[in-house]
Amino acid sequence: MIAVVKNTATPEQIAHFVGWIESKGLKTDISRGDNTTIIGLVGDTTLIDPYLIEGMDIVERVQRVSEPFKKANRKFHPHDTVIDCGRGVLVGAGHFQVIAGPCSVEGESLIRIAREVKAAGATMLRGGAYKPRTSPYSYQGMGTEGLDLLCEARAELDMPVVTEIMDPRDVGAFLDRKIEVWQIGARNSQNFPLLKEVGKTDAVILLKRGIAGTIDELLMAAEYVMSEGNPNVIVCERGIRSFETRTRNTFDLNAVPVLHDLTHLPVCADPSHATGHTRYVGPMALAATAAGADCLEIEVHDDPKHAWSDGAQALTPAQFADTMTRVAKVREAIMMEVE
Repeated sequence: MIAVVKNTATPEQIAHFVGWIESKGLKTDISRGDNTTIIGLVGDTTLIDPYLIEGMDIVERVQRVSEPFKKANRKFHPHDTVIDCGRGVLVGAGHFQVIAGPCSVEGESLIRIAREVKAAGATMLRGGAYKPRTSPYSYQGMGTEGLDLLCEARAELDMPVVTEIMDPRDVGAFLDRKIEVWQIGARNSQNFPLLKEVGKTDAVILLKRGIAGTIDELLMAAEYVMSEGNPNVIVCERGIRSFETRTRNTFDLNAVPVLHDLTHLPVCADPSHATGHTRYVGPMALAATAAGADCLEIEVHDDPKHAWSDGAQALTPAQFADTMTRVAKVREAIMMEVE
């Protein structure tokens, strides 16, 4: 349920109203716009008579919200959220960013690749220190040593880093190293203890859609994080499993505008995992940009044939630079005013 407050309401009246709502055992979520203040009621709203609220002097109208996700819901927060990823990098509400780097941290090659992607226009550096793999015998990542290498690259290039967290027990290591963006991968998108634990921090969470997850399940995963107090969530479409076998996954491009319609959170797109093939990554990066994605995540490796993981979907630095040029042209085209 949401209550739209009249623009004549004073801060004292709003505070009194919020206190009354919370005394009934509900939580509140306040969104203040230029002309409208919306107060979301989160919890068992059957405890409160909506007609009683609507009759209050400061309330313009009351509206029920049927979706189970409340804090992530655009109805509660009609204005796009801007997420501060650190070092001056903002995502959302017109702030567009590109995350790039190798699938996994492989040692000193990381800094070399990082320099290349930054020169091409990437604003955040990705690299997996912990790798979720289908086979227990596949490369699992460098662990804390990989985190340290990411921190070294960050220090030289002044770029926020993006890396995956898989275990609630690793939260301390991420906090100690001040990792800016914590990625929750597709396999952990419904790892609820992990979602709750990262929700207790103020880190930026890049939350990927599950391998066979619906859009609503993605938003409910975001709700898990936000319900613990962390509002800094970016939702990411990375392809879903379908009957098609020509690509690694099926890139649900529909998800970009649908998510923008349903949530105020920034929307990222990952064409690398979505397609699984280098030759398709560039075209789908352009398509996601045109569809309105706030952010792209692209895998880049300077020697894909010898990459320790997912080399088949990595762009070379030259291919990435070309894609960035094309992305800029698409951005310019969609930002032009229609005469």
